[in-house]
Amino acid sequence: MSEAEGDSVCVRLHRHGRAAWAAAVRHPMVRELAAGTLPHDRFRHYFEQNISYLEEYVRAVACITAKAPDTEALAILGRIVGQVIDVELPANRAFLTRLGGDPELARGPATMEPTTYAYTRHLLATAALGSCAEGLTAVLPCQWSYGEIGTDIADAKPDDPIYADWIAVFGNPEYAELVEVTTSLLDRLAEPGEESFGRLQVIFDTSTRYEVEFWDMAYRPSDRRP
Repeated sequence: MSEAEGDSVCVRLHRHGRAAWAAAVRHPMVRELAAGTLPHDRFRHYFEQNISYLEEYVRAVACITAKAPDTEALAILGRIVGQVIDVELPANRAFLTRLGGDPELARGPATMEPTTYAYTRHLLATAALGSCAEGLTAVLPCQWSYGEIGTDIADAKPDDPIYADWIAVFGNPEYAELVEVTTSLLDRLAEPGEESFGRLQVIFDTSTRYEVEFWDMAYRPSDRRP
C-alpha cells in the first residue's frame, strides 16, 4: 500500500510539513510561556497582534462556512467560529488588559505588523478563492498547532497566573476534541488524488510558516515597539 493510500490527508500534511511544524509548536516563546519566564512586554505585544489576527481568522472561517457542503460541516465550522468569538477573543482582550495594554487599540489592519497582515491576507484570500477544503486547510494549522501546544504544556505550572491561565485556554479536552473533529472534516472534504493533495500541501505549509513567523514577531524585540 502506498503512502497516499495508507494515510489520511491530515496525517500526510502534518508529516510533510514537520520541520516548520516543530519550529512552531516548540518555539522558544512557547517554552518560556510554559516556564513562566517570558517578559510581559513580549506577551503583551503578542496579544496586541493576536486580537487583530483572530478577528480576521473568524472572517475567513465564515467565508469557508458559506461553502460547506452539508449540515455536519456547517456545525463544525460554526463551532470554530464560536470558539474564537466566545472564548479566545474575550480571553485575549482580558490578557492584554492584565498586561497593561488597551484592547481597543489592537484592532484592524492599521494596527497590524507586516507578518500579521500577510498571514491574515493569506487566510482571507484562500477562504474566498479556494474550495471549502482549501480554506479549511489554510486555517487549520493555527487551531491544530495550538491544540498540540496546549496538550504538550498542559501540566506546566508557571508561577505567573497570566501564563497559567493562557495554558488553560488550550490545554483542555474540549479544545483537543475540536481539533479532532476539524481534522476529520478536512479528511472527508479533501478531493482524492495527488494534484489535489499538492494544492493543500502548499496552503498548509504556508500557514504553518506564518505560525512560526508570528511567534518570531512577538518574541523578538522590534525597534517599532514603544
